[in-house]
Amino acid sequence: MREFVTTFFAALAEPTRLRTLVLLVLRGELCVCRLVAALGVSQPKMSRHLAFLRDAGLVRDRRQGQWVHYRVSESLPGWAAEVLASTASALAAAAPYRDDIIRADAAAGPRDGVAA
Repeated sequence: MREFVTTFFAALAEPTRLRTLVLLVLRGELCVCRLVAALGVSQPKMSRHLAFLRDAGLVRDRRQGQWVHYRVSESLPGWAAEVLASTASALAAAAPYRDDIIRADAAAGPRDGVAA
């Protein structure tokens, strides 16, 4: 438990990972391409952060053809899910999170598991 708590808050302390988690909480499952477009980071950088989040148990991935989709893990402890939901709700209207949401919604790529 202590290791998860430390890793959980380390994930929230890094800006790219926090922005990613906010998007996943607010928009559900997103492909890597939409996360890259939304945050304006390189694909390798995004992949490193997603690997950290996946290895920490905060997100799950699903492959569909060439696309890899990520979502917040359903098996998070209740307190962790509540922290993520509260954080995303509080930050959604503030920059840069608001702008990330707008860019994610406008990004080309698969939507709802169907390639664009």
